[in-house]
Amino acid sequence: MYRIVFLALGLALAAIVVFAVLLTPDSPAPALPGPVERVEPTDGAIVQRQTNLLIDMQVGYSIVLTIDGVVIPDTEIAFTEPTGIYRWAPGPTATFAAWTPGVHAIEIEWRRIAGFADPGSYRWTFRVQ
Repeated sequence: MYRIVFLALGLALAAIVVFAVLLTPDSPAPALPGPVERVEPTDGAIVQRQTNLLIDMQVGYSIVLTIDGVVIPDTEIAFTEPTGIYRWAPGPTATFAAWTPGVHAIEIEWRRIAGFADPGSYRWTFRVQ
């Protein structure tokens, strides 16, 4: 008798978990402007000190990266041209040796490499623990 009760309780718990996962609303992805396809960390994120920046642009755009009001030299930014992905990480030879705890403001300004001009900018912040 107790086996049937435990089985029923187990099935009920499994059903609750499945329905909770299926019915939980997804948070909407933040709207990114124009040619910006993705940024990491995202706006408002709380991250660890080892975090790297990733800016995924549409192919054919170049960026100027500014961190906390300091323009980062192009020589410090890793760029993969076929995908339009820019990466930057603090380090001993970079403009910033490490992320300091607190809020950091990131700004990118972009322009199209060829064709019609399409300048723009995007600013976001994240917090380092």
